[in-house]
Amino acid sequence: MQMSSRSSGHGAGHRSGSGWWRFAIVAVVVSVVAALAACADSSDSGSADNAGEVSKIVSLSPTGTEMLFAVGAGDQVVAVDDQSDHPADAPRTSLSGYTPNLEAILGYDPDLVVLTDDNNDIIANLQRVGVEVLELPAAKNLDETYSQIEMVGEATGHTREASELVSSMRAQIDEIVATVPAREVPLTYYHELDDAYYTVTDDTYIGQIYRLLGLRSIASGQDGYPQLSAEFIIESDPEVIFLADSQCCGVTPQKVAARAGWGDLRAVTDKQIHVLDEDIASRWGPRVVDLVRDVARIVSGIGVQATP
Repeated sequence: MQMSSRSSGHGAGHRSGSGWWRFAIVAVVVSVVAALAACADSSDSGSADNAGEVSKIVSLSPTGTEMLFAVGAGDQVVAVDDQSDHPADAPRTSLSGYTPNLEAILGYDPDLVVLTDDNNDIIANLQRVGVEVLELPAAKNLDETYSQIEMVGEATGHTREASELVSSMRAQIDEIVATVPAREVPLTYYHELDDAYYTVTDDTYIGQIYRLLGLRSIASGQDGYPQLSAEFIIESDPEVIFLADSQCCGVTPQKVAARAGWGDLRAVTDKQIHVLDEDIASRWGPRVVDLVRDVARIVSGIGVQATP
């Protein structure tokens, strides 16, 4: 995720579970290290050998929480962090994934803790007292989402359910993508992470999803999650604008249109400014299918000239 973040990234987390993009900007610098650590931790944590013993799970990751419930492990979850707002019946607490407190976590007597970041050296501290840890770093692509869901299933004794969920997600996304009209030239878009004009590129998690649906970022060629200038956005004249900062920051299509120099942008004049659910747009869990569906609907409604 963020993927990821002002929202999820913890996966997304942080403004109602949406702050992942901030995490993701940092993750650009440490992504290689995080990926290697994830591989090592995933092989040691939440293994199938312990799956049958997992009865008390604490999740410090909004995306992890969504995965746990989606694979059928919800009844095993005894506590989730303060950013885990989906599903609504998840046992939300004041636990923090950003500043995890060992004593507070151990108060729930967990045998498995699911998290995204190793803040405060929490992984080593948990393992030191015999608690298994499953680390799920922000996924870089859909394949990593699928792999993490399968890891969650294996760690919690829900291997079959996880496999079925992944198969269903793959099928749904393939079906949705097939409904989008082919384009000779991709639509250009600006995805706004906040009103300081941070955005996504084609190589980010969500950028790759946009590419599947025939879109190209105006920040194409830049790295990660760049901050653009208003002048650059105006000059690029995107055909579509996606707002992932409406719930957190009160940004609306009307406010975008009223920005100095933005009134003549194609996205404004063609009424192609769309508000996204910040959590869904920044987490990399099962609801990514909903994101693909929503964006596909938007893209399919924009006039196209089919390829011969």
